[in-house]
Amino acid sequence: MKTALVHDWLNQIGGAEDVLEKLVEMYPEAPLYTSVYSSEKMPAHWQEWDIRPGFIDRFPFARTKQQLYFPLYPLNFERFDFREYDLVLTNKSGFCHGIITEPETMHICYCLTPTRYLWRYHQYAERENFSTTMRRTLLPFLTFLRVWDRQAADRVDHFIAISEAVRQRIKKFYQRDSVIIYPPVDIDRFTPVATQDVEDYYLFVGRLVPYRRLDLLVQAFNEMGRPLLIAGSGRDREKLEKIAKDNVKLLGFVADEELPELVAKCRAFIWPGEEDFGIAPIQAMAAGRPVIAYASGGVLDTVVPGTGHFFYEQSITAIKEAVENFDTTQINPDFVRQQAEQYDTAVFKQKMNDFIQQKWEAKGDQRRVS
Repeated sequence: MKTALVHDWLNQIGGAEDVLEKLVEMYPEAPLYTSVYSSEKMPAHWQEWDIRPGFIDRFPFARTKQQLYFPLYPLNFERFDFREYDLVLTNKSGFCHGIITEPETMHICYCLTPTRYLWRYHQYAERENFSTTMRRTLLPFLTFLRVWDRQAADRVDHFIAISEAVRQRIKKFYQRDSVIIYPPVDIDRFTPVATQDVEDYYLFVGRLVPYRRLDLLVQAFNEMGRPLLIAGSGRDREKLEKIAKDNVKLLGFVADEELPELVAKCRAFIWPGEEDFGIAPIQAMAAGRPVIAYASGGVLDTVVPGTGHFFYEQSITAIKEAVENFDTTQINPDFVRQQAEQYDTAVFKQKMNDFIQQKWEAKGDQRRVS
């Protein structure tokens, strides 16, 4: 099959780009279509890829403030020409599922989430720290974009969701069914340590942004006096440092080569926010460590009995009760590791390949019947 890949924008690294990296490994000859491409912010080896940005890429500030041009993204993706392709894979959290393909071209959308900016606008505006001016500017376009987004979903032949939470959103907002294939996680980077090498600290790893509710986490540990390490950077760091007591340490950026040991030696990994999937908790489980998480989003799929403990309210009290009531010495690191292995990159590639081949063969059968 002659294949093309489509991604919303290439100006930051996150979970969506981790998925994209694996799709490119699966289809190394496929060109990659996107809206904007900021090469200096992306891995150096990506410059070897055949990346084809749209017209928005030429606009002022588009590579740093892509939100300025949200009303134009439908047109950006509709203008791409996919007539020569048998298969188009869209890796979508924004608008890229709105591409237009020929009837004989199979369009599969790997949906990270229905467009959050449209369907969970207030959460997204807070998450991205929109100014009051930007919020007022974008509001008049929301109704038009929601209508377009809903209709664009009908152009997709098959949806794949990354979690049960996302599958339910696809059903609610797009009225489409989907299957779940979990995102790839590099499990082999992380290895459990001997029980006696586990140290007395709890750990969070990720960007320090408001929606992750690290303010509640820090205040809870302030009151408990237990050691907490927070690895990562982001706009909330200064605020968190001001409220953190001596038992809470903000480490800033932790190098890739240092992270596995830091994770493997923690008493438990803490996850106080809501994510569509959540790669960091899987990495912790790959290192044999249990996860204490807010019961929402992707962790409801991945944290099962024997691998962690949930709290059901984003509050200081709920976090304290979860930490104090969970005996981390009773977990089996080998069992926790086994749970993580089902999210390995090799599993993702195999499931994606099987799904695509199944749908392609079914499409061929339909053509022969007609």
